[in-house]
Amino acid sequence: MKTVMIVGGTKGVGNEILKSCLKKGYNVSFCDRNPDDGNEIIQSSQAENKLYFHKVDLTSIDEIENFFIQTIKRFKRIDALVLYAGITPISSIVETEEDVFDSVFNVNLKSPFFLIKHVLKSMMEFKTGSIIFFGSAHMDFGMKNRAAYALTKSTLFTLSTHIAHHYAEFGIRSNYVVMGWTNTEGEIELRESEGMSEEELKNKAAKILPMGRMLNRFDPIPAVMHLISDESAMTTGSLIRITAGQYI
Repeated sequence: MKTVMIVGGTKGVGNEILKSCLKKGYNVSFCDRNPDDGNEIIQSSQAENKLYFHKVDLTSIDEIENFFIQTIKRFKRIDALVLYAGITPISSIVETEEDVFDSVFNVNLKSPFFLIKHVLKSMMEFKTGSIIFFGSAHMDFGMKNRAAYALTKSTLFTLSTHIAHHYAEFGIRSNYVVMGWTNTEGEIELRESEGMSEEELKNKAAKILPMGRMLNRFDPIPAVMHLISDESAMTTGSLIRITAGQYI
């Protein structure tokens, strides 16, 4: 019985990963800032014994460690870690203030680093594990107004390959999924704040993306589930682009 730990899990692609894991019979530990969302998912799942929700502020290293501790207490081990949650401030280099820079680095880079610190120790003990990073097409150099975000995503790729190289001897693999332009709740809310409807957003994306449409929350799921499964036992250090042909 696998236990999958998801940073995120209440919305968008993260929630679809959670549902897919439950269908496989996996245990799932997931987190969010809002306990109401987590509790609602558990109550509606008909699988309460397979779910653990942890309210967490990703800027708090102590809370990150407690998320790990409580997951181990509940399920005894972690077979896969999915690093989905992140923030995307809109700011170019010349517009970025220190608080914006610190917030995106704390959530997108510092929190996964210190969670991995603890998860790796557990995986090393069991001599197996899969770590799945969620990247972005911004990782190569990014749009002008996503400067700090682009830096965090490219650095996460370095972290993924670092783990793949140095912890393979423990049976631990690490892979990086680049997710392209997706109609997540956050993306829709952002565009609506700019006066653009979801339909207008999809039409705009269709004209820009080579494959003619933006991603939906289901598109990355097969790749993620493969990387969680034993079928990917010899896959590590890889980068898979699920971007509809988008290379920023």
